[in-house]
Amino acid sequence: MTLPLCDFRVVRAGTVEAAVTAQRSHEGSRFLAGGTDLIVNLRRGLGNPAVLIDLNGIEELDTLTCTEAGAYIGGGVTLVELGACAAIRERHAAIAEAVTAIAGPSHRNLATVGGNLCLDTRCIYYNQSEWWRHANGYCLKYGGDICHVAPQGQRCHAAFSGDLAPALLVLDAEVQIAGSSGRRRIPLAGLYADDGRAHLALAAGELVVAVHVPPNALHSGYAKVRVRGAMDFPLAGVAVALAVERDKLSALHVGLTGTNPRPFLLDGTDSLLGRRPDEATLQQLVKMVQKQVQPVRTTLASGNYRRLAAAALVRRLTEQLATQAAGQP
Repeated sequence: MTLPLCDFRVVRAGTVEAAVTAQRSHEGSRFLAGGTDLIVNLRRGLGNPAVLIDLNGIEELDTLTCTEAGAYIGGGVTLVELGACAAIRERHAAIAEAVTAIAGPSHRNLATVGGNLCLDTRCIYYNQSEWWRHANGYCLKYGGDICHVAPQGQRCHAAFSGDLAPALLVLDAEVQIAGSSGRRRIPLAGLYADDGRAHLALAAGELVVAVHVPPNALHSGYAKVRVRGAMDFPLAGVAVALAVERDKLSALHVGLTGTNPRPFLLDGTDSLLGRRPDEATLQQLVKMVQKQVQPVRTTLASGNYRRLAAAALVRRLTEQLATQAAGQP
């Protein structure tokens, strides 16, 4: 059961700076691009902004270029536009594969890069109707003071489930952010905090302007496990980017989503460099994944299943990409 949308006024901004100014002028306002996450949450009573600031039509946000010098992906570029870019598919396969795994075609026609990177965290106790949450006393993330997943603690375990972030993380992407204090450019990992309630390290009124992907010669890919073969958020999603020289790993980056309150790069993969991607190496990689992912009961699938699924996906994708890289002249 969903509620009628709350009453709000839409303010259209013509530039990034105008959008930032409008947000500062309207306390509690929210930025609106595709709205595929925001509007659903508002219908469930998760938020009550009086003003939405429309980012559609801002030329700077809609810019997409991909050359040998790297890729510039505006925050307002739709997922269908990003997935249709031949240069992205050729040079950054993980991005293209992650994009086409997101939701369904109608969602990708509206959803944007910035929106997917700033996707709200999810939990079976949070993403529910207002009457359901009220009947259960609300939760720590919104309206309550207890985490139903871990009642003895004071930490929100809602999981980040965006598909695009891990693909960009393994490719060393940086994000450009605009706010009332100007602009800044940081590694994408710096956009996130390990907190299900406040998982974005953005100051009030800041927005994602663009993503910068440096040139690289890495073989990359993305895979996810979900309840259904389409539409669903990942129970676990993984991106891998690697290089092989003389049959040995010379680069290895692993990104994960759907298991923790933030997307993250697997720590310790440098210890596997210079080794063949054989059974022993893959088993060690599996142990790293199982140790670092922290899935709890935020979905209908058990945390242990999601841990094992993440590790299996990393192993399979790493093996596939290493074979591909070794066979390339």
